[in-house]
Amino acid sequence: MRRFPIPAAALVALLLCSAAPFAATGMTDEHLPEAPLPPPPVKDVGFDQKLGESIPLDLVFKDEAGKDVRLSQFFGKRPVVLSLVYFNCPMLCGMTTDGLVRSVRALRFEPGTDYEILSISFDPRETPEMAAEKKRTVMAQYGRKSGPGGWHFLTGDAASVAALTKAVGFRFVWDAEQKQFAHATGVTLLTPQGRIAKYFFGIEYPTKDLRLALIEASEEKIGNVVDQLLLLCYHYDPKAGRYTVAVRNLVRGGAVLTLVALVGFVTIMLRRERASAKRPLV
Repeated sequence: MRRFPIPAAALVALLLCSAAPFAATGMTDEHLPEAPLPPPPVKDVGFDQKLGESIPLDLVFKDEAGKDVRLSQFFGKRPVVLSLVYFNCPMLCGMTTDGLVRSVRALRFEPGTDYEILSISFDPRETPEMAAEKKRTVMAQYGRKSGPGGWHFLTGDAASVAALTKAVGFRFVWDAEQKQFAHATGVTLLTPQGRIAKYFFGIEYPTKDLRLALIEASEEKIGNVVDQLLLLCYHYDPKAGRYTVAVRNLVRGGAVLTLVALVGFVTIMLRRERASAKRPLV
């Protein structure tokens, strides 16, 4: 498992944790154009969070080369970032993948060494050839040598897709009028044992959040002292799907630092006093 050197500024890291427009134009309500109503929310689209539950690792998918693979092949040693998309998606899936590329490109951790990424199509009609083409595009964006060995693009039959999406709580529907899927956007963090650790929603995933989640999901087997201190400063908010500042922990950390500084000061003063007492009087 890759580890990074411990910086000298680890202690510093903990311390750092410490109706008007219408009035102006004279426009009244009767002059306003009738605004289109927003589309009603799709009740069958979203994420049902299943934190702590396990996904079925015996499910079989096909990799980019068309070879059958079990999910268990990607687990056991490292945490896994799971991105449920479909490769012919005209908009949201591409934005989701672009956001993930930006986030992991800024990480010092390497896919295939410190963690794995699974981009799995939830459209059972898609093929390994589509997965291979998508991988070529994404690897060109990612631009690091570690990408191809640690970022996997999979397709599967309807039964495998249904079992995986149900286990993760990912809900989607086919929109016959638009001829595309209506689906949620986000990625799921899994432990090496296949348990659901975190959800990150939307199409942008802050590198700090992803880094802390990977460290926690790996049971702190990756990262360094600064990362461990940062975990004291932040806690994961499952409703927001992100890390937020843990004020209580900051207060506790500040109190501990104050106590340490006070004890150090008293110790130094006592040693000076004893040293002065031992000096012969002139």
